[in-house]
Amino acid sequence: MFITSAHAQATGAAPGGGGIAGLIQFFAPFALVLVAFYVIMWLPQQKRQKAFRAMIEGVKKGDQVVTAGGVAGRVTKVEDRFVEVEIAVNTRVRVVKSTLAEVTGVGKAAND
Repeated sequence: MFITSAHAQATGAAPGGGGIAGLIQFFAPFALVLVAFYVIMWLPQQKRQKAFRAMIEGVKKGDQVVTAGGVAGRVTKVEDRFVEVEIAVNTRVRVVKSTLAEVTGVGKAAND
């Protein structure tokens, strides 16, 4: 429609674009992008998740923790899915382990 017949007749056929070699040339850039995406994005994310899971599973009594909501305190009791955190003197809350954002290790609370 937009190409005149003289221009269409002047151009030749595309050189060597058939068969398996053409398919490989077509899909190779997509494969390279997928490999790069895996190396750049997925591997580091998996390492961070593994380290985070180990940190959460390794929480113990006396550790200083920060929840995802920003509440900081000291662990007083560890259960299978829950952790009891003392956020002030004689004020304890029970939180789900997976909501812990940070475990800073053993230390004195600010109000001790």
